[in-house]
Amino acid sequence: MSTASSPRVLGRLVDWLPTHPDRRVRVFAWLSFVAEVLIIGTGGAVRLTGSGLGCPTWPRCTPDSLVNTPEMGIHGIIEFSNRTLTGVVGLLALAVVVLMWRMRKDRRGMFVLALIVLGGIVAQAVVGGITVLTGLNPFIVGFHYIASVVLVTVCAAFLVLMYLPAAPRERVVPAWFAGLVHVTTGVLALTVVFGVLTTGAGPHSGDAAAVQRNGFDAEVLEHVHAWPGYALFALTLVIVALAWRLRLPVRRWATALLAVELVQIAVGLYQARNGLPELAVGVHMVLAALAAATMTVVVLRLKAPVAPGSVGRRDAVGAAQR
Repeated sequence: MSTASSPRVLGRLVDWLPTHPDRRVRVFAWLSFVAEVLIIGTGGAVRLTGSGLGCPTWPRCTPDSLVNTPEMGIHGIIEFSNRTLTGVVGLLALAVVVLMWRMRKDRRGMFVLALIVLGGIVAQAVVGGITVLTGLNPFIVGFHYIASVVLVTVCAAFLVLMYLPAAPRERVVPAWFAGLVHVTTGVLALTVVFGVLTTGAGPHSGDAAAVQRNGFDAEVLEHVHAWPGYALFALTLVIVALAWRLRLPVRRWATALLAVELVQIAVGLYQARNGLPELAVGVHMVLAALAAATMTVVVLRLKAPVAPGSVGRRDAVGAAQR
């Protein structure tokens, strides 16, 4: 290709990019979200199958090979597969950034979220390498998981904004209700943090030879982790009841959050009473990410784009406040 034709090709590519969140954006945004959730599951599989050091070095799998070798067995396959999925997740995030390029001004919020996801994936790859190089330090492993949950919530936020028009947004629920939702969000975050600490004190270190744990009493932490968990469930019950009583626009998503929490509690009780079976622990990890994503939707649905006729909406909110 000649040098002169390169600008024309680039120009045609830019012209091809969407100017609003069309089908292309929606497809890749959903794929990116699913991949972010999936990599939490595969990352959990790496640790729960004892494959955390299946690739003992980073960024290579071994000092002499970029990929796993037959001698490394199933642990090498599992660990390298998770590393490969990181590349897929990164490519999907890059695709979303490229597709948002012509909307970077009109949809600045969405463009920034897309950049955060892409940058976060790059940072996560580095953190994953540090995890391996430190012999699966439980605090770094825990941070790695929390960062993954944060990326899932950012993807969820992008999905919410993707279906809304580009317009200023205003609160469509009473101020006290929004405050209650934000408090519940904080309790959810606290529950996840204590869950990570509990896991870091438990038996699943990620490798038979990597026995370092965080030093806390796992049995005590199980109870401490449960306290904010039950508080979260109680607060969500209140939110759901009030949302339906006041006919607030977040009522269906609040109900979805409650459903996720019910399943999460059931899985948590099952794993605690059955010696922390690997599959249950993995499901628990994924459900925590889905709960955080659903909470993100609830928070963002507290506001809606300003549109003609919004005065009636504000009056309805004011009536609910009185």
